[in-house]
Amino acid sequence: MEFSQQIFRNNLAQTTPYPFSIPVEKAEGVFLYEPSGKRYFDMIAGIAVSNVGHRHPRVIQAIKNQLDKHLHVMAYGEFIQSPSNLLAKKLSELLPPSLSCSYFVNSGTEANEGALKLAKRFTGRTQLVSCKKSYHGSTHGSLSVSGNEVKKNAFRPLLPDVQLIEFNNIDDLTAITNSTACVIMETIQGDAGVRIPTKKYLQAVRAKCDETGTLLILDEIQCGMGRTGSLFAFEQFDIVPDILTIAKAFGGGLPIGAFVSSKEIMSCLTHHPALGHITTFGGNPVCCASALATLQVLEEEKLIAQVEQKGKLIESLIQHPKVKEIRRSGLMFAIDFDSPQQVQKIVDAALENGVICFWFLSCPASFRIAPPLTITESEITEACSIILKAIENS
Repeated sequence: MEFSQQIFRNNLAQTTPYPFSIPVEKAEGVFLYEPSGKRYFDMIAGIAVSNVGHRHPRVIQAIKNQLDKHLHVMAYGEFIQSPSNLLAKKLSELLPPSLSCSYFVNSGTEANEGALKLAKRFTGRTQLVSCKKSYHGSTHGSLSVSGNEVKKNAFRPLLPDVQLIEFNNIDDLTAITNSTACVIMETIQGDAGVRIPTKKYLQAVRAKCDETGTLLILDEIQCGMGRTGSLFAFEQFDIVPDILTIAKAFGGGLPIGAFVSSKEIMSCLTHHPALGHITTFGGNPVCCASALATLQVLEEEKLIAQVEQKGKLIESLIQHPKVKEIRRSGLMFAIDFDSPQQVQKIVDAALENGVICFWFLSCPASFRIAPPLTITESEITEACSIILKAIENS
């Protein structure tokens, strides 16, 4: 009864007519398990969420410790709570000095919603510049600045005064003017199929924002938390955003996001009007405890230092004539094929044989690999042999 397909289909809202429908009884490390005992390699980490693996012991212990103290006690920002204090302090130590003030929310799209409001409030401007093929979330504001028109059209009208530019095209930066409140972009585009900009491009974006008084929002919801080989992807481009948004792997498996900026910029949400941004459950103490433990695991267990080596190993093991292109940043992969139908066949075959891969909404002829950073070389070898067989038979 607990894993009834009928309940799943009829009593839970669906996002597509064709969900994976795997009954998951437990998860541990890089594996998911059905009630029957069938084991799956989770090679997408719950869509770049379980970077420290499923149920990391230190994360679980931190959650249990906080459960014994208290759960929700007040809406965000009113009470002093140790978990949110410690998490904010830790982030300020890990980030550049200009990113010292965190606002905790419940998800990535909420982080982006807050960041957009903050930019408009601080600058007094209304124009928002974002990138074609980008993905920033599914709520109205985040959807407005996302670049997939197929996903947006059914929900118009959306936010006005949004200008879309081509990612990694310096010539398009002329769209950023003295009327632009912010530029929001993924440091590395995820849903577009792992599109990696040049350092020259991102530095040109930073310079154009400085020139026009525009705030730069970098969305690292998918590419952050060590995924690309540094704790935050922007560190590899020698720039610093005005606002950083994080979520997904940030919580170690629990729902939490944040938008992070300077104290000066953040302070404008406190007045004219007061409660300029508010959330009931943002900064939930259990989620903050889990996020703090996740950051400590990433830092102290040296997981990020191993990312590039593991990424290279995966790339070497999935070489095949049917692969058109592999795009990779750390342990964030897009593997291109001839058609979405071929990708579907590969994903289905891998799933049947115990490996979970997935596709991209905005790049359906590619499939994604983004395993937990804790994956071992022997686990990589076994999982990739299954993926390679699926490719061979596609």
